[in-house]
Amino acid sequence: METKRYQIKAGDKIITVEFSNLAEQANGSAMVRMGDTIVLASAVMSAQDRTDLDFFPLLVDYEEKFYAAGKIYGSRFVRRESRPSDIAILNSRLIDRTIRPLFPSQMRRETQVVVTCLSIDEKNDPDILGIIAASLALGVSNIPWQGPVAAIRVSWSPQKGFLVNPEYQERDESSLNITASGVDDLINMLEAEADEVPEDIVKQALQIAQEEITGLNKQLASIIAEIGVPKEKVILKEWDKELEKEVKSFAKDRLETAIYIKDKNERDNQIDLIKKDLLDYLQTKTYSAESLLDIDSIFNEQINKIVHQNILINNKRPDLRKLDEIRPLDMAIDILPRPHGSALFMRGKTHALSVVTLGSPSDVLLLQGMEVTGEKRFLHHYNFPAYSSGEVGPLRGPGRREIGHGALGEKALLPVIPSKEEFPYTIRVVSEILSSNGSTSMAATCASSLALMAAGVPVKTHVAGIAMGLMAEESFTGKTAENKYKILTDIQGPEDHYGDMDFKVAGTKNGITALQMDVKIKGVNEKILGEALDEAKKARLFILEKMNQVISEPRKDLSPFAPRIFVLKIKKDQIGNLIGPGGKVINKIIEDNDVAIDIEEDGTVFITAPNDEKAQAAISEIKNITKEFVEGEIVKGKVSQIKDFGAIVDLGGKKEGLLHISELAPWHVDRVEDVIHRDEELDLKIKKVEDNGKISLSLKDLRYPEGSSNETRKKQQVKKIFRKPN
Repeated sequence: METKRYQIKAGDKIITVEFSNLAEQANGSAMVRMGDTIVLASAVMSAQDRTDLDFFPLLVDYEEKFYAAGKIYGSRFVRRESRPSDIAILNSRLIDRTIRPLFPSQMRRETQVVVTCLSIDEKNDPDILGIIAASLALGVSNIPWQGPVAAIRVSWSPQKGFLVNPEYQERDESSLNITASGVDDLINMLEAEADEVPEDIVKQALQIAQEEITGLNKQLASIIAEIGVPKEKVILKEWDKELEKEVKSFAKDRLETAIYIKDKNERDNQIDLIKKDLLDYLQTKTYSAESLLDIDSIFNEQINKIVHQNILINNKRPDLRKLDEIRPLDMAIDILPRPHGSALFMRGKTHALSVVTLGSPSDVLLLQGMEVTGEKRFLHHYNFPAYSSGEVGPLRGPGRREIGHGALGEKALLPVIPSKEEFPYTIRVVSEILSSNGSTSMAATCASSLALMAAGVPVKTHVAGIAMGLMAEESFTGKTAENKYKILTDIQGPEDHYGDMDFKVAGTKNGITALQMDVKIKGVNEKILGEALDEAKKARLFILEKMNQVISEPRKDLSPFAPRIFVLKIKKDQIGNLIGPGGKVINKIIEDNDVAIDIEEDGTVFITAPNDEKAQAAISEIKNITKEFVEGEIVKGKVSQIKDFGAIVDLGGKKEGLLHISELAPWHVDRVEDVIHRDEELDLKIKKVEDNGKISLSLKDLRYPEGSSNETRKKQQVKKIFRKPN
């Protein structure tokens, strides 16, 4: 095997890069290693140009392999990987969002990048390595691409300060984790989670990330220059120049008017009408059928130029708002009667309905993957049906976009979610996008925060989100001093579609909880991102104020339709008694009382019931079963068996004690039945508890305590002698 190895430095970590003929038939491939985490990236480009397409056909996949972690997972009947996990899909999106802007926009060759994790050491995350490996595979290949790109992770905590490429444990202990990538000395992709971290800390982290990206890109460029092959000259899709002039001449003035109709529906209708008239007009011309395929692209480019120019020159947005103005807000809670909590958040034509469901601890999501195994008790799911954008489309399972937006909202809300000790419920929030006109993920975050408070989940405070945008001149290089650009607050449809940046910022009144950014241009520097963060903070605080007017703190009581959870603590050695042989004891309690019972290894018992009455009945049974008797304690029992030597007494909870004949009375008793009888209920005193759990009981110590008068003892003796037999 022909191999070339290189080492690059990221922070204080060494990354090993290996090129070989392993993936020999790919256009380019690279294996990247940090510690014992290894990823292999391959890049392949088809030989044919797809002239029938009006977009660049790029596929990006990140593949998890369970063998990488030394695990055998999957169904008992299908022991292999199936659909990608959410983590794999999110990693695919990280790589896609990083490399896509650097391909020629008019390229029509089918291209695929596959990153496969071959080994993972539970210390170093493969996502950063995946981006670097994809960058190198594309860079050394003959595929046209304007890389390289580098990726870095920066963490921060008050105790340790800033860390570059921290390990998993260090990330868990951090208050801020940022994943950033970019080309040259710019940033073109961001993903971050934070525990209400102030903007100043985030800006410092971005500056560190940009410096690291700059250094890494120099090292990657050096490797590519040494072993890379010349780029293939592919046919870039070009428009018929005469057709472009014709479209511009026919549509420009009408588009100038239509784009700035404030109402979205009317604006869209007018633009569609202009396009229809344009098509009718062009049918009378002599353009080829192939040329007419480009009409949509040419038409959209005209809208793009009009939107850009008017914002850059005149500060004129499509809906005529100021650059920092938020669309009209409207919100309400308790939209639905039966769910445990619900809220509607409306920002202009973007409408999100979020619904909360509370479940038992056993309703947690079980995670079984290459990187993560365990349980997840807070879930945020995002749905985007076609009707929300006025379109027709099939209803299928969640796609990459839905999973990505759901994860972003979950990341934003997680820092305010109470701990399991404080609130033992499993919490699921579902955000339904009912109407879409930009920034739906941030609307879903706001709606979910309202719904959580309405449901009585004791969240610390509200979380709000806003999407920031950027409009830059055509020659934009990403530098603040060299270029003209405008930052937009609360971007909507046209600004999202034709804009150059989508920067989502979520947080509380105290700081940031989540970030996500991608661009359609080469990238931006940390100063532009800093300006966007400052504007986003103003917008976030404004939205939070409006949300607090609707509901400012979690309700004290849960919905009457929500289950009730009660918590008990038992000793570890009592867990077996509660479960019983084959689960017989616990299953009977569950069946008799219509409850769910979850037991943790430390002896914590969660009882989930539809109402208080059933919960208390189950709790009473559990207490009886797990009760520990101590010497001198007064207990109640029922005589279950009479023996020559005494009686067996049922103390409840499958516990029995021996009442020896000598413990019936302070005098000699010939027959047990002279004092007690079968099925009689007695108050007894615990005489002794053996190490093996055997319990000795006494009746005389309770009925005839030391010091009682002889007269009383005689009366009690006579009373017993002449008692009527049962």
